[in-house]
Amino acid sequence: MSTATPTPVKAERGVLTKKGLQADHPTWCPGCGDFAVLAAYYKTLEKLDLPQQNIVTLAGIGCSSRFPYFVNTHGGHFIHGRSLPFASGVSLGRDDLHVFVFGGDGDGFSIGGNHLDHAGRKNFRLTYVIMDNFVYGLTKKQTSPTSPQGFKSKTDPWGVFDRPTNPMRKLLSSGATFVARTHATQIKHMMEMYERAALHDGFSVIEVLSECVEFYKGAFDAGNPRKGGAFETIDEEVHDVSDMAAALALAEEPWPGKFGVYYETQQPTKNKLEKDLVEATRQKVGHKSDKELLAKTFASMR
Repeated sequence: MSTATPTPVKAERGVLTKKGLQADHPTWCPGCGDFAVLAAYYKTLEKLDLPQQNIVTLAGIGCSSRFPYFVNTHGGHFIHGRSLPFASGVSLGRDDLHVFVFGGDGDGFSIGGNHLDHAGRKNFRLTYVIMDNFVYGLTKKQTSPTSPQGFKSKTDPWGVFDRPTNPMRKLLSSGATFVARTHATQIKHMMEMYERAALHDGFSVIEVLSECVEFYKGAFDAGNPRKGGAFETIDEEVHDVSDMAAALALAEEPWPGKFGVYYETQQPTKNKLEKDLVEATRQKVGHKSDKELLAKTFASMR
């Protein structure tokens, strides 16, 4: 059951600003796409103007997962691949919180891939941003689950043999009820995806192509108009976001594919279902306190 405390009215708490959201100075390599991902997060939180004490920023391990250190909200830096179970517990325990999780392609699709599937099918109310750079950057250029075949890394100096994970197909098949894709060079579009994901009542996931300029420079030029590429967005007047088959078809399009909302549907959240169960149980036992119920259990054991 939620232990939520009353949220101060806007006049009491003031307006949420970037200045108030900034914490430690980011320590990414100069030119890293993650700077833009962070900037878009600041701007989106400003626009949504959520109560600052009700925002939680969590992450796993990786360059991208340094996020909580740079944002002045509640937060946590959890072990590799395990940020979603941690975030799920936070979300279930506090109905008043807006939970955001940040991670990379290794954290989300490799060691954390199993947790991604279960978070998706259970439909926790939180937003997960996967900053995909096609390489393990923190460990200095190792093959990641999304590294393309032929990419030469320290773990595959001859070129990657394995087929890469298709991020959008993976996210769609996880059961997530909101799935979108964007590019770190497109701030306005990235903010739009963040906002829609944050307002979605359920498990929302966004893949952000975020270039690692140190170990995979130019990886996403094909999706960047300023580098001669094409940033083609999804026309939602044509694409039905509630059609899973149509979303999967988009996921199979040739690189660099399209950007925008691939899929969105409304399903009961784990949060709502558990809250309803707790309330139904409390009604069944006459709204007795936990102490009274425990005493009754002990009495029956005598």
